[in-house]
Amino acid sequence: MALFKDIMETVRMIDKENLDIRTTTMGISLLDCIDRDPHKCQTRIYDKITHSAEHLVEEADKIAAEIGIPIVNKRISVTPMALIAGATDLNNYASFAKTLDRAAAEVGVNYIGGFSALVPKGATKGDNILIQSIPEALATTEHVCASVNIGSTKAGINMDCVKQMGHIVKQCAELTKDNESIGASKLVIFCNAVEDNPFMAGAFHGVGQPDKVLHVGVSGPGVVKVALEKHQDATMDELAEIIKKTAFKITRAGQFVGTTVAQRLNIPFGILDLSLAPTPAIGDSVARIIEEMGIQHCGGPGTTAALAMLNDAVKKGGIMASTSVGGLSGAFIPVSEDEGMISAARNGHITIEKLEAMTCVCSVGLDMIAIPGDTPDDTISAIIADEAAIGMVNNKTTACRLIPAIGKSVGDEVTYGGLFGSAPVMPVNLSDASVFINRGGKIPAPIHSFKN
Repeated sequence: MALFKDIMETVRMIDKENLDIRTTTMGISLLDCIDRDPHKCQTRIYDKITHSAEHLVEEADKIAAEIGIPIVNKRISVTPMALIAGATDLNNYASFAKTLDRAAAEVGVNYIGGFSALVPKGATKGDNILIQSIPEALATTEHVCASVNIGSTKAGINMDCVKQMGHIVKQCAELTKDNESIGASKLVIFCNAVEDNPFMAGAFHGVGQPDKVLHVGVSGPGVVKVALEKHQDATMDELAEIIKKTAFKITRAGQFVGTTVAQRLNIPFGILDLSLAPTPAIGDSVARIIEEMGIQHCGGPGTTAALAMLNDAVKKGGIMASTSVGGLSGAFIPVSEDEGMISAARNGHITIEKLEAMTCVCSVGLDMIAIPGDTPDDTISAIIADEAAIGMVNNKTTACRLIPAIGKSVGDEVTYGGLFGSAPVMPVNLSDASVFINRGGKIPAPIHSFKN
């Protein structure tokens, strides 16, 4: 009887509460593709990706059909391309992005991440060339995503790169201005980037990973919200207990899918990213969970505290259900990809400053936020620096995915459709930060022995 009840509960979660496996991501090392000849290197990259991932989509679709749980995305992450392309004498790496794009199209995945550079302590020649190539790479490809790690708790923040990235983000938007500046939506700037993240646009395959590996990311904001709806008079600690039990059930499904797909592909299972990742669909929103807890509008007083409890309870509940939880596990708060967040931004209930505060207690950071297209490069750099500082001091991953909507101002919207949704252009504090940003150099790593 108990088994039948569990089965029916899972069926209801899928049919009514948007339960899904958000992504299966194959990580592929490209270190054995390095060659000084760019043509040989790119041929090796294409051959390795298309051979390694030729059955990824097929096997993911099979297991989804067998157990009845949708697997929304199939993706690939590769070794940061600056490490691979840096062996060549090219002065522009956009051709490497096009190789990745062709390989992704061949195997049928929707995104491939890893057009990336890791520069917390400083940049090599290859890192600098890759960073300069990002705008063209994202404007001329469909599936490629890029990321740059500009800081860490142990290394501090590379302010020379922070200054550079404000300009790069703007260039990405400019080159794709006829398509809602979508190029900027495929670029993430990290502090404390993790090397086993299955979520785009920031996924890459770290050098500490095996040759090939299969990561899984689960989602389920709708399931959590419905669970809370049934307990209107519960105290906060009772709500935390409900969320923990719900997260355990969601994670079990992800663990089964991840290990099964990995086994069928004959590669190791990596990590399960235990995340509440929203979509623009009604009933699949992290913002609406916060409101269900008792906050009238997401962004209002109490939002950060509610999000902190939610994030912690999700991790506590899910960690027992998987052999290896990793990635960016927690709650995501992208604006354009969350129906409740979009509504809060449209109605002025949430600001960039409040979103920044919320990133102190949740996964990642300022995510999919549209800002006026004429926002100065230095202001974008200063926002990136603020977010990186939160990650550096608090020993957590933070990131920025900002979209300067070229030709648009506050009140306008950018619309992408699908998982990327739509985002109202939000106001930015334009107090001049140019002197601060133009100092360059490095913000030293923080000392933790006096932490309080």
